[in-house]
Amino acid sequence: MAAEVKGPAAYFPSIEKKYGRPIAEWKELIRASLLTKHMELVNWLKSEHGLGHGHANALVAHTLAEDAGK
Repeated sequence: MAAEVKGPAAYFPSIEKKYGRPIAEWKELIRASLLTKHMELVNWLKSEHGLGHGHANALVAHTLAEDAGK
């Protein structure tokens, strides 16, 4: 039985379905942005790409956490 996905990644299937882009592509956009602060990135995804707050927040949180672990 597959483990239940928790945290920001739990939003990923609905993000891909709603916005039609794979998560890897969203992460590339976030990493390519000149913005570095969490809320700046969230607001940018909302205003420039039409994401809802929860979806934008999940993408940014997951991406920044991944990058912090490198």
